[in-house]
Amino acid sequence: QVQLVESGGGLVQAGDSLRLSCAASGLIFSSYAMGWFRQAPGKERAFLAAISRSDHSIVYADSVKGRFTISRDNAKSMMYLQMNSLKPEDTAVYYCAAASTYTMWLFTKTIDYSYWGQGTQVTVSS
Repeated sequence: QVQLVESGGGLVQAGDSLRLSCAASGLIFSSYAMGWFRQAPGKERAFLAAISRSDHSIVYADSVKGRFTISRDNAKSMMYLQMNSLKPEDTAVYYCAAASTYTMWLFTKTIDYSYWGQGTQVTVSS
């Protein structure tokens, strides 16, 4: 079955960096557009970044543009989120997601994604 497993979360101080990883299995990774989302307590799951099947296209939410970088390695079935200049408001559970597509489109809405990981906690102290 399809599995997405996030790792790399943790407790850091404001201004620090973290690199999240998403390991995919049970699917043809290169056939899926991928995305990162996060959910803070009491808030809805929010889009952060998305990357098309062959990393031809990338899009970021305004809240993380210039600080976060999404990437993927289709040979390893891995996706990454490099997070720099972290702020306390970045504290949340971070999720990776996969969307099956025959196109080079990317997707920013949760409803577009078929598979989700279990999430990894990122806590940024001030």
